[in-house]
Amino acid sequence: MIQHLEEKFKNTLAHLDEKPSEQNMFNQFLALYPAEWKFLKVTFSKFNRSKQFGKTIPLPRPEQQLRKQIRTWLKSQVLK
Repeated sequence: MIQHLEEKFKNTLAHLDEKPSEQNMFNQFLALYPAEWKFLKVTFSKFNRSKQFGKTIPLPRPEQQLRKQIRTWLKSQVLK
């Protein structure tokens, strides 16, 4: 999926003016990395179009996937 995610999250956190939260990180990530966001959406769209009618897809929506990765990363930073 997204390459060098740890570095990008650290950079996103450095660019935040307010307290880091899932929503703030998500919005800042979209502002800093529009190409990666577009890649996630295109990948999901391609996969969604290629599925057969009536079948579910195991790939989460791009918003859900990115928010989950941010949430997990933020929790890991609290534990450090």
